[in-house]
Amino acid sequence: MKILHTSDWHVGKVLKGQSRAEEHKQVLAGVIEIARQERPDLVVIAGDLYDTAAPTPEATRLVTRALTALRRTGADVVAIGGNHDNGPALDALRPWAEAAGITLRGGVREDPAEHVIDGTTAGGERWQLAALPFLSQRYAVRAVEMYELTAAETTQTYADHLGRILARLTDGFTEPDRVHLVTAHLTVVGATSGGGERDAHTVMGYAVPATVFPGTAHYVALGHLHRAQRVQGPCPIRYSGAPLAVDFGEQENVPSVTLIEVTATTAAQVREVPVTAATALHTVRGTLAQLAEITPPEGWLRVYVREQPRAGLREEVQELLPHALEIRIDPELVPAPGSGTRVAQRSGRSPRQLFADYLDSRGHADDGVRELFDELLEEVDH
Repeated sequence: MKILHTSDWHVGKVLKGQSRAEEHKQVLAGVIEIARQERPDLVVIAGDLYDTAAPTPEATRLVTRALTALRRTGADVVAIGGNHDNGPALDALRPWAEAAGITLRGGVREDPAEHVIDGTTAGGERWQLAALPFLSQRYAVRAVEMYELTAAETTQTYADHLGRILARLTDGFTEPDRVHLVTAHLTVVGATSGGGERDAHTVMGYAVPATVFPGTAHYVALGHLHRAQRVQGPCPIRYSGAPLAVDFGEQENVPSVTLIEVTATTAAQVREVPVTAATALHTVRGTLAQLAEITPPEGWLRVYVREQPRAGLREEVQELLPHALEIRIDPELVPAPGSGTRVAQRSGRSPRQLFADYLDSRGHADDGVRELFDELLEEVDH
């Protein structure tokens, strides 16, 4: 059978005030075209369909139309909720999804059988997929209790809980004539983040070892980390990565989807197919004079300005580089907090004095900024 694995669409993403809606339309159209050309038997979307738990109607339309278009290629379609998604809201769409032939699993249900999906390809290959949406630490404990596994104790770790849940979902991975698959939205120890993930859900407290996945799985389709990569483990484990760079920290990533060909008796053959429709993200740096001389690369820009901060600097850069979405003083020029500076005594000092101390500590010598602060302070006082 052939599988198309994608994840982390983050539809509804706004980058420094710039909507990515048109880019997402083109990116998802590219994913759909790959599915039309490759004719997979199964499409797996491993979480984070949306960028926010409260997506706009436009974002919802785009996701539901993309899922429908993927289903119309003839593939079975399974999507799970990620940490950015609203699991209950995705589950509320299940009646629509089921009518459209799409399988949605937004959150973990009490019956573990809800998360074990069986199917058969047009060619007669039988497959079984264990689908685990994102679980917070709090709900990982609750899920363990629901499944009546070993009593959940407060000293047990997040990885312990997920290991028990996955063991329960995959305990039927024993039939020799069936392709056994897992999809989950989580962080595996040793994997590399893409640069734009939500930090609170990628820290080590949320990381699990690859050994939570069974050696009997033919392929594990992961979402959550935005860089496409293979993870060492007891079976083939991969992140498909995001099909577009969601932040400047991901500008070096190669957006793609993953295609897998596998049978019950042969190992998974994996290849990446690039998705190139999104606007590229680039970082440029230099003084104003240097920035005026460069030919900026095509795409959205992050600009590190090698000048001391002053009033009007952002506007000057924006005039030179209209596609600059983020403009910052080059971090190499900004003193680290507390590096060689004395912490000012706050008690008994006026706001003007405190602000002047702050500017001095940051190497900000522009009197115009101090004058603007004085004007604002006077407005507030009156």
